[in-house]
Amino acid sequence: MRLEGKTVVVTGAASGIGLATAEVLARAGAAVVLADLSADKGEAQAAKMRAEGLKATFLHLDVASDESIAAFAAAVLGRGEVHVLVNGAGYGKGQPFVENDSAFWDRVVDVNLMGPVKLIRALLDPMIARRSGKIVNVASDAGRVGSSGETVYSGAKGGLISFSKGLAREMARYSINVNCICPGPTETPMLMALPENHLEAFKRAIPFRRFGKPEDIANAILFFASDKSDYITGQTLSVSGGLTMA
Repeated sequence: MRLEGKTVVVTGAASGIGLATAEVLARAGAAVVLADLSADKGEAQAAKMRAEGLKATFLHLDVASDESIAAFAAAVLGRGEVHVLVNGAGYGKGQPFVENDSAFWDRVVDVNLMGPVKLIRALLDPMIARRSGKIVNVASDAGRVGSSGETVYSGAKGGLISFSKGLAREMARYSINVNCICPGPTETPMLMALPENHLEAFKRAIPFRRFGKPEDIANAILFFASDKSDYITGQTLSVSGGLTMA
């Protein structure tokens, strides 16, 4: 699966799944724009990739800010076409619903649902005009089956899954593919911040008896970003080591 000649935007690309995705897609030949709230980490990761001979640039992006999305879209489109958009940025923490406050709810929804919605809209028109493009939204198995301690996060990711399906139906006439990846428990900073006993319980429930690695998710994203998925749209793929099979 090769991506030569393609420009790819990956949000949340300074660490975790987003960074692994940026690296995997760049190694497949794409020119990757790493987008993240953390400028220092993002710049450092892009520079590291360039030192390895990969095509990588960094642009600051806060997906919870309309102004930042508008500025980012203008900067990216000013450089040329975007062929693939991967919405990988996410935010959440484990906490009982009754202990959440409304500011936390707002940020969870802004980052996990409305951020992708707004960024897609900002980058969509040239894809429509070109009649091609790939959009890959990184949701979560929490959005498919629910997750205790992540109630609003589950709702936001479930909304992203449904949004992806609706958008896929509208964009099919323009040959734009919209698909959704749902990671299960994956070795990211958000997961590893959970208490050790929770982590062990998670691991025991996974048939493969290990957490996913960011590269496991990135390889699935590569498939949806490549021409091997040209006849696939509106689909939700769980990458969970068999934890969820429905």
